[in-house]
Amino acid sequence: SLSSSGADDRTRCIKVKRVFDVVLSSLGLLFSAPLWPLIAIAIKLEDGGPVLFKQERWGRNGRVIRVSKFRTMVVQADEKFGQVPARELDPRVTRVGAVLRAMGLDELPQLLSIWIGDMSLVGPRALAIGESYVERGGRRVRYEDVPGFRERLAVPPGLTGLATIRLAKDAHPRDRFALDYPLIASLGVGYTGIEQLVLALDVRYFDYENADGFSDSGF
Repeated sequence: SLSSSGADDRTRCIKVKRVFDVVLSSLGLLFSAPLWPLIAIAIKLEDGGPVLFKQERWGRNGRVIRVSKFRTMVVQADEKFGQVPARELDPRVTRVGAVLRAMGLDELPQLLSIWIGDMSLVGPRALAIGESYVERGGRRVRYEDVPGFRERLAVPPGLTGLATIRLAKDAHPRDRFALDYPLIASLGVGYTGIEQLVLALDVRYFDYENADGFSDSGF
């Protein structure tokens, strides 16, 4: 489990990691700037809807943050289909949206969230407020009720992480939260920005299928 004695170290590492986030998000915004108007035009031409999708999500320590992405789904997708995670071959995704998702370009506006400090480059996925998961049989389970949810709030949410890289979009939240644990724990042992990026990209680091990192009472 995450030791309370490591809280100070974790806070110190987050501050160092913040420098890393500012530098890389600034470079990302600079080099991606020419793509933004092209993406906006493509989204508008397809269905005339808004270019950005804005949503309230869980930030560090349970603070509510507002995150923007280039819209990849039909207008008012949450109202029409419910607030559920994206999945493979999702019927809500538009044609332009499918291309943006395949190339990761829909995430570009989140560089602004990283730059202002609401998010980090590497960390657990920022979960939407009120988002739920549909179990087999149709039962909806709120993410807040899944073991491991509260522990994720100890660090800023990230643009990428182990769960994002290794698991399918429709993977069970319990498996996702298990893969978030190494990134959270790494801040308690001195890992900073570049080391966490290497950790996130090293698919050999953590065998989630053999993990028993948390139980119903948490990590």
